Amino acid sequence: MPYSVVIGLEVHAQLSTKTKMFCGCRVEFGAEPNTLVCPVCLGFPGTLPAPNAQAVESAISLGLACGADIQPRPMWTRKNYFYPDLPKGYQITQQGGSPIYDKPICTGGHLDIDLEDGTRKRIGLTRIHMEEDAGKLIHDLTVADSLFDANRCGTPLLEIVSEPDLRTPREAYLYLEKLKQILEYLEISDANMERGNLRCDANISLRKDENAPFGERIELKNMNSFHNIEKALHAEIESQTAILDAGGTVKRETKRWDVAKGETKANRSKEDAQDYRYFPEPDLVRLSVTPEDIQRVGASLPELPEARRKRYVEQYGVPAYDADVLTREKAVSEFYEVACRDCSDKKAVSNWVMGDVLRVLKEGNLSISDLKFTAAHVGELVNLIQSGAISGKIAKTVFEHMLAGEGAPADIVREKNLSVISDSGAVEGFIRQVLDANPDKVAEFRGGKDKLLGFFVGQVMKVSQGKAAPDQVNALLPKMLAG
Repeated sequence: MPYSVVIGLEVHAQLSTKTKMFCGCRVEFGAEPNTLVCPVCLGFPGTLPAPNAQAVESAISLGLACGADIQPRPMWTRKNYFYPDLPKGYQITQQGGSPIYDKPICTGGHLDIDLEDGTRKRIGLTRIHMEEDAGKLIHDLTVADSLFDANRCGTPLLEIVSEPDLRTPREAYLYLEKLKQILEYLEISDANMERGNLRCDANISLRKDENAPFGERIELKNMNSFHNIEKALHAEIESQTAILDAGGTVKRETKRWDVAKGETKANRSKEDAQDYRYFPEPDLVRLSVTPEDIQRVGASLPELPEARRKRYVEQYGVPAYDADVLTREKAVSEFYEVACRDCSDKKAVSNWVMGDVLRVLKEGNLSISDLKFTAAHVGELVNLIQSGAISGKIAKTVFEHMLAGEGAPADIVREKNLSVISDSGAVEGFIRQVLDANPDKVAEFRGGKDKLLGFFVGQVMKVSQGKAAPDQVNALLPKMLAG
């Protein structure tokens, strides 16, 4: 790549509070349009906003999780602009447009991302601030009109602004994945991009080399998945590269990502701070965040992904790769924890969760809560294998019955008569059946082809439908093959 890429991300995370940022209206996805509104969130004259305490604590918790500094006196400001989805004509935020008014609740901090080459990179945060969301325009219900749903107006948002420390689209993807993880572990946001809980604007520019001044940046908006963000950044790099190669100048503007055509398209010229006419919000006093507030919120923070990964490696003895996969989603991690509770073989549980459970979730586009069996059932299944009550092959059959919601593994084994056959006479019968059916292979084995032992083991398990006790097979088979 002939140019050095510089990327910074602005992420809006919709908070999962019960009520809106400055009023008592419910926050609820999928409600009948324009039913979760009141004079406050619609900006009627004479109404007074009041900050949501839970939203403030959510901002503090994210700041602490990211190592940010929590500011004692954050300021509310008005960001003035006119758009059909903003009935008030302004947004209450903690952006300020100047050092005088720019007083966010969190400053600094960082996120560490693990790159594919095994190295770790620290991405700095400029700020985390609170604001209210706008409404939603719906364009696809009629041919001629756009419709407006005000339910989202006033929903609490956190805006997380990164430093321009990202250098590739892949790094941007990994950063977003890490941020989403932390939001989910803190349980302050659903972080669902399809529902609009998590939205990202990307600022990208090119420069001659890593030491050159920053180039003019383009802001990319309206991207609805991490993969589309990565694709849009790649496309914009190609676009800016072509302009610079031709001797042109990149103009500062806002672009959107056209998924169908796979290209970025100009939306409008980029606004400056003065366009928004920031000034202190006259209806709200400045917040007061005390050291006691910070200590109380900090004491309630859950175990975060990084600490949990480390604990899985040190306490459960699973490889770092397993720990990473198991902790990517909090629901999967908690499922694994419960499955391990009464099972000593943590690695075997990890194999089942990472293999069979995650495969089922991916193939069916399901969540953990959709499964018809519990995490404890997975631990019980592993215990049955470890005790010799069932073989690994039988366990696969039992798992299919668990998927169908037929109960606990032990009950399935008993009801379906799936227990391992340990009787030596019965196992000898299975072995004799296999030897009689494969005289040529027996002759080859006795002629020195020891590697055929695995073939015979497989055939015995096939004939016994996986029920022959492996220890009995391994003890009797070599003797009977030797004649």
